[in-house]
Amino acid sequence: MKLVIDSNIIISALIKDSTTREMILKSGIEFYHPKISLSNLEKYREEIVQKSGINNKEYENLIGSLFENIIFIEKEDFLDKVEEGKIIIGNIDMEDVSFIALALSIDNDGIWSEDKHFKKQDRVKVFTTEELMKEIEKENYHS
Repeated sequence: MKLVIDSNIIISALIKDSTTREMILKSGIEFYHPKISLSNLEKYREEIVQKSGINNKEYENLIGSLFENIIFIEKEDFLDKVEEGKIIIGNIDMEDVSFIALALSIDNDGIWSEDKHFKKQDRVKVFTTEELMKEIEKENYHS
């Protein structure tokens, strides 16, 4: 399975040792993320460190582990789909255009996000964490 992973999913995995973190680290899913959205993670770094109760060194180690399981895609590689992304989700949330554009430009199974507004479009399949867990269980059951 190949998924575009939303920034909020990564932030969630950084804040709490949870199913979300485990899925990124151990599911075997290929995750893709627009490199341009990495600034979101840096913007919330202090808040993440504070909420998670970890220090900066632990944060660096954890983010390094998570990033080993995520492929970062340069904006140039999905630039040709940005206008289409704006049409699909730009009037809902401009910050999510990169995720839609990336999903339109690579072979994938959808986007993993808890942001409800992604479900307001029907061009790209969107999985919540719960839906993704069910999908993984279904795949494991059939293999």
